[in-house]
Amino acid sequence: MQALLDAIAAMPLPTDAVRIFHGRGGRHPGCEQWSLDAYPPVFVLTSFAPVTEPELAAVNEALQARWAQIAPAGEPLNWVFQHRGEALRVEGRSETRLMAGAVPDPHTVTEAGARYRVQVLRGQNHGLFLDMAEGRRWVREHVAARRGDRPGLKVLNLFAYTCAFSVVALQAGARQVVNVDMSHGAIGTGQQNHQLNGLSAGASFLAHDIFSSWGKITRSGPYGLVIVDPPSYQKGSFVATKDYARLIRRLPDLLAPGGHALLCLNAPELDTAFLQQQVRELAPELAFVERVANPAVFADAQPERALKVLVYAAPPL
Repeated sequence: MQALLDAIAAMPLPTDAVRIFHGRGGRHPGCEQWSLDAYPPVFVLTSFAPVTEPELAAVNEALQARWAQIAPAGEPLNWVFQHRGEALRVEGRSETRLMAGAVPDPHTVTEAGARYRVQVLRGQNHGLFLDMAEGRRWVREHVAARRGDRPGLKVLNLFAYTCAFSVVALQAGARQVVNVDMSHGAIGTGQQNHQLNGLSAGASFLAHDIFSSWGKITRSGPYGLVIVDPPSYQKGSFVATKDYARLIRRLPDLLAPGGHALLCLNAPELDTAFLQQQVRELAPELAFVERVANPAVFADAQPERALKVLVYAAPPL
């Protein structure tokens, strides 16, 4: 675990939510089980394999030492440990322990000037996926570049989760964002995120199963930007290998002329070619534009196992 300890020893004081160490990328042999994130003012250490108490003690010592060097005066070290071993993952569970300090309640973090509500003491999803930071940056820049368009850009945010894409799109000047996610809890947090950022208009929130709501979704269109960020696998809800095709078939009817689609895939077993082939077969009129790079800290020894974010464009009028 030396690479993890070295990363802690060199980390700057985090102000935004950010990943600090990404062992899962396979670029640090022997540290594949570890990741370390900052959700200021809390650090979250995650292990995907069993750990020993001496290992946790070593991390605590490293964090305490670095915190003594970089912390603002009087601020205590707060950190949480989460174990997501194989048996727990199969059951969809995790074990979380508060190791030092405390966690704010409510807990709000920032990223690129936007504020988000997170929770790090329960569940595996904390409310903001840090590997999607560059995707959110792309949306912000794309929408801002079109804020002068009339009548304004309309965005469809599918599998919206806590609606972070919606927040950045509205901040950048989108006219309207339609957020769709089957989780009432996630949509509720998404509404809180809009309130945190002073966004009182322009967003709608549909806590619906996307595949049962195409009529409502289509009637609200067409859209200048469609964001598709599904789970890679969610039993009873979404399986990428069979369900992504159902989404791609709909894109030509959802997109306005010249509109763009941001297609996200976070399944290590499926590569970029999987998405590209699906688009070629099911929506051939869409043109590939680019693959959005992941944040540098998420670099992977096998890039095709990492998050894939692809941009496509519909033909203009």
